[in-house]
Amino acid sequence: MIKNIYDKQVVEEILVRLEKLTPSTPQLWGKMNSSQMLAHLNVAYEMVYESNHKKPNFLLRFVLKNFVKKKIIDDSVYSKNGPTAPAFIINSEKNFDVEKARLIAYLDKTQELGSTFFENKENLNFGVLTSEGWNNMFYKHIDHHFSQFDI
Repeated sequence: MIKNIYDKQVVEEILVRLEKLTPSTPQLWGKMNSSQMLAHLNVAYEMVYESNHKKPNFLLRFVLKNFVKKKIIDDSVYSKNGPTAPAFIINSEKNFDVEKARLIAYLDKTQELGSTFFENKENLNFGVLTSEGWNNMFYKHIDHHFSQFDI
């Protein structure tokens, strides 16, 4: 069962794990360093709260909705070194403290807005999602990458 990202206690658990991460924490797999990973996690929230991302073109969105969406929002675990959507690829160096603060703010905002805000809200990549779909996507993504850094 996926933990509830809208629950204050779950967000507090995430923040405890986040405090274990440092700019020099080594990854167990993948190419991103810890600062890039935080920036990568922030993209999912930018797509909700900011207007700096566009919907993918029709063909890519069709593929995402019909072949990727289920794996992203169900309760299965993400595989290591899986494919990453172009908007989520972080190649440049990032400021750890800035990205950490952004993630904390996004987590707090998501928890405060709660599941009602996300019910039937459109996702740029996957179309309309239930609040459970949003929850699963957010929590699984964080848990996956925190596991990548053994936190």
